[in-house]
Amino acid sequence: MSTRIFSSRDFTRDVAAAKAAALTGPVLITDRGLPSFVLLNIDEYHQLQGKAPSLFALMQQLPELPDDVLEIPRMDVEFRDVDF
Repeated sequence: MSTRIFSSRDFTRDVAAAKAAALTGPVLITDRGLPSFVLLNIDEYHQLQGKAPSLFALMQQLPELPDDVLEIPRMDVEFRDVDF
């Protein structure tokens, strides 16, 4: 995991490049030559926080499956009136 360094000016000019760099490792953002901020991807952030990723985040990482992979059978349900 390599750390990339962006000056505040470079970061402001090309946020997309900094985000792309953060996919492979932390991005150090400097202000007047001194480290000021670190840009991380969300998975690295969760690891640092000691939090497990949400179910939604995990599901987003799953590959797209064709519709015919999982067939859910329909249930025959009879409804009846309820007396209150």
